[in-house]
Amino acid sequence: MGAVHGRKSRNDSNGSSLDQTAAATSTPSYKKTYPPNQTTHFPGQSNAKKMSSLPYSHVDCSLRALAAQAEGFGRFAIGGLNGPLYHVTTLADDGPGSLRDGCRKKEPLWIVFEVSGTIHLSSYLNVSSYKTIDGRGQRIKLMDKGLRLKECEHVIICNLEFEGGRGPDVDGIQIKPKSKHIWIDRCSLRDYDDGLIDITRESTDITISRCHFHGHDKTMLIGADPTHVSDRCIRVTIHHCFFDGTRQRHPRVRFGKVHLYNNYTRNWGIYAVCASVESQIYSEYNIYEAGQKKGTFKYLTEKAADKEEASSGYISSHGDIFLNGAQACSTEAGACEKNMFHPSEYYPTWTVEAPSENLKEVLKLCTGCQSIPRPTEQTVIA
Repeated sequence: MGAVHGRKSRNDSNGSSLDQTAAATSTPSYKKTYPPNQTTHFPGQSNAKKMSSLPYSHVDCSLRALAAQAEGFGRFAIGGLNGPLYHVTTLADDGPGSLRDGCRKKEPLWIVFEVSGTIHLSSYLNVSSYKTIDGRGQRIKLMDKGLRLKECEHVIICNLEFEGGRGPDVDGIQIKPKSKHIWIDRCSLRDYDDGLIDITRESTDITISRCHFHGHDKTMLIGADPTHVSDRCIRVTIHHCFFDGTRQRHPRVRFGKVHLYNNYTRNWGIYAVCASVESQIYSEYNIYEAGQKKGTFKYLTEKAADKEEASSGYISSHGDIFLNGAQACSTEAGACEKNMFHPSEYYPTWTVEAPSENLKEVLKLCTGCQSIPRPTEQTVIA
C-alpha cells in the first residue's frame, strides 16, 4: 500500500530543492496522469511554467462537459445535465431571473449568468437537487451569506467567488444534512464568520478541486462533532487546491474518509491538517510550506458518543513535500495500515504528479475563479 504514517519526505531545510525532491519521488502505477500534449497555458510565464498535468483540461470544450467528470468521491455528480438552461439576468437577491429563483426550482437546471457583479444575499441561498451553478463567462461574487446544500444531490458549483459572509454559523458553502454527489470546482473563498466550506451531518461523496482559500481562520470542517457518529459515512476528495495563508482546518476531519492530493498549503497560522475522532486522511503528493508555525499535522482526541474511550484520527502521508521546516508526520499517533482506507478501494484512477516548483506556480495561477469564456451549448444532450 506504500508508505505508512510517519514516513518523512525530504524538505528544503536539508539542502534539497523542491524540484530535486520531486524528481526522486516516483508516481504509483495505479494513478493516471494526462499525456504531455494536454497542457495548461498561462500568458507571460516561462516555458517551464506553462504546463502541468492538471486534470479537467477537457471540461471547457462544451457547456455541459463538466457533468460526471469530477475525480474522486464526487465523480458521479451530474448537476443539471438533463435540464434546460436557466439564465440569471439580475444581481437581485430574489425574484424572476435571480440566482435564488433558479436554485429553488425543483426540476434539473443548468444555471448560467448573463450579468457580472456582486449578489448580496440576505439569507442562506438554498440549492435544490440536480443543479449546476456555472459562473464561467462572467465574474460573480456572492457576499453577506452563502450557499446551503440541504438534503440534496447532484450539485455542481463552478467558477464563483464567495466573500464577506457575516453572522453566526455563516459558511461560504454549507453542505448538510444528508447531501451527496457534490462537486465544487474553481471557486474563490475568503472572509466568512464561520467556515468557508463545511461538510457535516451524513453528507458524502463530495469533491473539491482547483479552489483558492485565503483571508480566513477556520477554513474547512468535515464532520460536525463527536456526537454525530453517523458521520462515519462521509467521504471527501480535495485536490489541486491552494490554501493561501489560512490559519487552520485544511481540513479538520471527524469520522470521515478524506483523500488529499496535489494541494498547496502554505503559511498556516495553527496547523495544516487535523485528524479528530476516527477520521482517516490519506495525504499524497501535497506541498506543505510552513510559515512561523511548523506543525503540519495535528491530532485531537475526542470521544465518539457510542464508544467507551476517546480516540484521535489517522493521517497517512505519501510523497508529500514539507518545506521551510514544516514537520512531517509524527510517529506518536502511530496510525496502522489496518486503520487507513486506500483511495483505490473506492475509485480506480485519479490525476496526480510529483510536487514541484512548477506545480506550485500553476496552483497559484489556476485555482479559484477564472476569467474564462462560457463554453458553447451543444444542441444534443447525451
